[in-house]
Amino acid sequence: MNSIQRKSLLYKTAVEYGDYTINHVEGCSHGCMYPCYAMMMAKRFGKVKTYQEWIEPKIVGNAAELLEKEIPKHKDKIKYVHFCFSTDPFMYGYPEITVLTMKLISILNDHDIKCTALTKGLLPSELHQLSKKNEFGITLVSLDEKFRQEYEPYSAPYKDRIGALYALHKKGIKTWVSIEPYPTPNFVEQDYGKILESVSFADRIIFGRLNYNAKVSLYPGYKAFFNELAEQTIAFTKKHGQACHIKDGTITDVGRKCGAVVKAAINKHDTKTYIFA
Repeated sequence: MNSIQRKSLLYKTAVEYGDYTINHVEGCSHGCMYPCYAMMMAKRFGKVKTYQEWIEPKIVGNAAELLEKEIPKHKDKIKYVHFCFSTDPFMYGYPEITVLTMKLISILNDHDIKCTALTKGLLPSELHQLSKKNEFGITLVSLDEKFRQEYEPYSAPYKDRIGALYALHKKGIKTWVSIEPYPTPNFVEQDYGKILESVSFADRIIFGRLNYNAKVSLYPGYKAFFNELAEQTIAFTKKHGQACHIKDGTITDVGRKCGAVVKAAINKHDTKTYIFA
């Protein structure tokens, strides 16, 4: 596959649940159509011009070399390094990316630096051979394959994602699930409880609403809808002993009881303090 060269790799992120991060691939073959915020930013800053260019990823050819040079500069400040916020570290159908990701995680672990990763691809079983401090997750917003084929057209099937995550869980690795960007029912009718049950084994669940799509606001009561699902997430994770994080902007004050209930639940259980603890 094609590669590019960069002058830097490891950086501090402003993302709400992030610390340091690495984006060692430009573009993402999964081609998400929510739309994809990372693709919008890449277009805005002139890194790519078209959707087709975005879904033809390029690896950073000098990534390992850069990382070795940059670790000493940042090591004392790093709590953990996340893979990735603007691409996917285990891109479905791209073994070259998986090999590079594994190499970079190994380098960081050799320096006693914890890593986290999130994917819409498949987590390789070999991850359990690396540091037990690492945490690995999947994005899961549905169990409906028709929805995936429309909005995440080139990503791994949901069942396979869950299976790979569960395999790491069975090996004693900490696992997590990002249920974001979650769609309103005018995108897909689904049972949110079944989604939660499918990942009841995970150590942590993050929940967040779908943004950047006008169709969300066309659903009557969409604010209350997300408030109710946030409350359901909090209750579910409390019952199953899981950590929980509700993304900023997901809960809104709609002047209804459910909004007050959700805010009270968050204040009581202090869910956000559990992220990457």
